[in-house]
Amino acid sequence: MRPFVDKIMPEAWQAAEEFTSVIRAAVLRRGLSAQESELIKLRTSQLNGCAFCMDLHSREARKAGIPQQKLDLLPAWRETAVFDDRDKAVLAVAEAATSLPTTEESEADLFGARVVLGEETFVAAEWVAITINALNRVSILSRHPVRPRDAEGKVIR
Repeated sequence: MRPFVDKIMPEAWQAAEEFTSVIRAAVLRRGLSAQESELIKLRTSQLNGCAFCMDLHSREARKAGIPQQKLDLLPAWRETAVFDDRDKAVLAVAEAATSLPTTEESEADLFGARVVLGEETFVAAEWVAITINALNRVSILSRHPVRPRDAEGKVIR
């Protein structure tokens, strides 16, 4: 068993939670919706293979009103017309910020995302991606468990 880094250094975790709270409020003021934030968090968590965060943010995405079909198709977002231009822009930001260093292709995607979102919302999307990438690492390194849930999302004991 690896130690939970958030439990062993709770003051660092508290600072991370405060940072996350500041980012959450700041991105909303800059035009990034809760749904768009959850798309970024979920896609980033998928790319990083963070099961704990995938579980959490898939539930949060549903609460934010993202249709199940979009969640089901998220790994193949480029292959379907289900996602609108803003969805595609924030997902491009999520992927570019997660798969570093950037490539010519990801730089082109980021340029297109900036055109669609505008500078402030684009930067807000980058901050969400930066933040969830850090939090994914906390959960992955801690091996935070995913608890089984029923259809309503309640933990099964």
